[in-house]
Amino acid sequence: MLDIKLFRANPEMVKAKLSARNLDTEVVDVLLDLDKKRRSLLVEVEDLKALRNKRSEEIAVLKRKREDATDVINEMKKVSDDITARDIEVKQISEEINEKIIRIPNLISDETPYGETEDENIEVRRIGQVREFDFEPKAHWELDIADFERAAKISGSRFVFYKKAGALLERALINFMLDIHVTEHGYEEYMVPQLVNRTALFGTGQFPKFVEDVYTVESEGLTLIPTAEVPLTNYYNDEILSEDMLPKGVTAFSICFRSEAGSAGRDTRGLIRLHQFNKVEMVRFSKPENSYEQLEIMTGHAESILKKLNLPYRVITLCSGDTGFSSAKTYDIEVWLPSYNAYKEISSCSNCTDFQARRANMRFKREDTGKVEFIHTLNGSGLAVGRCLAAIIENYQNEDGSITVPEVLRPYMRGLERIERD
Repeated sequence: MLDIKLFRANPEMVKAKLSARNLDTEVVDVLLDLDKKRRSLLVEVEDLKALRNKRSEEIAVLKRKREDATDVINEMKKVSDDITARDIEVKQISEEINEKIIRIPNLISDETPYGETEDENIEVRRIGQVREFDFEPKAHWELDIADFERAAKISGSRFVFYKKAGALLERALINFMLDIHVTEHGYEEYMVPQLVNRTALFGTGQFPKFVEDVYTVESEGLTLIPTAEVPLTNYYNDEILSEDMLPKGVTAFSICFRSEAGSAGRDTRGLIRLHQFNKVEMVRFSKPENSYEQLEIMTGHAESILKKLNLPYRVITLCSGDTGFSSAKTYDIEVWLPSYNAYKEISSCSNCTDFQARRANMRFKREDTGKVEFIHTLNGSGLAVGRCLAAIIENYQNEDGSITVPEVLRPYMRGLERIERD
């Protein structure tokens, strides 16, 4: 959530940042008018309270003198009624300001390139050699590791059964990713709740703007998580951390649930866009002055998984029009998928600055000054497991339909070196 002080101090800057996201900037003027009215009313309230105190003193003097205080009492009652009326108006305006400001996205970083659509994202680097096949490679959904038809029979489209070695490979990837993030990258591992309340989803920015993107259990007032970012980031909501705790990284595997509203017709086949999928998430908590350095570190952690798996990928910086609601700057990591003859997103690493921390009231105390400030939060996929599995199957497939298991995964695959075709 943005601070109204930003709008007061530099409205043109805020307008420019929102315009870069292809958003209407009229809301800035609306908010400033409301804020001006609210602050004017607050001044009136203070003046009326001062008048009420003065009249109270006058009444006390009149009573001590045994003189008639009726007129002054009536005037004080009117002043009290005026205060109550203005307090109600201040509350209504404050609620209106809040309702508008919580729907405004984070301001993009100066490092985020301006652009309207994903076509204007900028490639930062490309790692690994794309394999040239001497046979016609198959798409991952053509190989016998997953059953989409039977999943559709019991759950609907965009669900999957992983089968046999496919199930083992999915589980191997989860354990491999977690082990690397914990033992090599220094993250603390968590097991997170799969259902969260609206407060948690508001804290990370999914609510109220993206209610249609999630699955909610109405009877319980809880929502299935779209990503472990939600419970991990909210772990410290409404708390003040000590400075020596920062930076801190946490990681978790979770099942993720997304309605994929608005994605009709996109990536309808295979494992790329499911309603239920597995993901290993990374979240980092940082002091403000270090958060962009932490973004580079976290992006490197996601990349390291792909490097160890020897999968070709590229890193792109999202332009302003493609940057997510809570993010100030985002790197997408895209893995090569032969079936698409293209790179497809497998991780998105974002610096949310203090945007989520303000919504979730997460702060830290400076050791030298004792000053309490909002922390900066970062999140990134480390990685999307199903998409990683699809990339392995397609890039490591053999002409006979078998799949070579990457060396780093073999200890997690009961020593299996090759997934044979049934």
